[in-house]
Amino acid sequence: MVSLALEQVGARYGRREILSDATCAPVAGGGLTALVGANAAGKSTLFRRIAGQLRGPGIVRLEGAAPHDLRYMPQDTGMSAALTVYESVILALKQGGGGWRLSAAELAAVDDVLHRFGLADLAQRQLPELSGGQRQSVSIAQTLVSQPKVVLMDEPTSALDLFRQYEILEALRRYAEETGAVVILALHDLNQVMRACATTLALAEGRIIAAGPTLEVLTPEMISRLYGIDSRVERCSRGCPMMIVDGPSGQARAG
Repeated sequence: MVSLALEQVGARYGRREILSDATCAPVAGGGLTALVGANAAGKSTLFRRIAGQLRGPGIVRLEGAAPHDLRYMPQDTGMSAALTVYESVILALKQGGGGWRLSAAELAAVDDVLHRFGLADLAQRQLPELSGGQRQSVSIAQTLVSQPKVVLMDEPTSALDLFRQYEILEALRRYAEETGAVVILALHDLNQVMRACATTLALAEGRIIAAGPTLEVLTPEMISRLYGIDSRVERCSRGCPMMIVDGPSGQARAG
């Protein structure tokens, strides 16, 4: 069983402390976990700290996975190279080493991830020709082609239209279920979180202030604390939970 736990994790930029004592019990693999919080709450910093791109106090504890089994997809992937989609995914696969000759299994992995994320028809297109949403889908394929056991994605649906948001989140959920991987997504759309993510981590004030099953974490009280808005969490005619925003709460949001 793959899991990730944080023990008093901290990080700072210069003298400015961004994270302090960020702690959570083990996050188990096999489903999607959301990381939520207001802008500048420290979500990207936490991801960079977990991925080893920043130093700081505390412990990032992986069970069932090694540091090289972790992949982090930032918000801005900066795709400007004159490569095809297919070449870019191969490059991502081979960055782990092992030479540039592709085995049959590696070719199958590239084909599988392109089909999984609806990119097979774009395989021979150049990266600069793609739309922002298409480039974001390619970044997701690059992140997952090596089948990592721990995946951190910073706003992976921000550039996608509604259909692609649904399609990508479903593909990520299936990936987590099939591989048992820990998949943590920083998301702003709380309705997406309620629909797709089994568990949620709420980040504010440099700390993880709540963690657990999504509907137990995303209460109107917690949403008010995180974002400073009054809201209701109700169920639609099909029984699916959804958040309805009523307006500013008058409560200063956390962070």
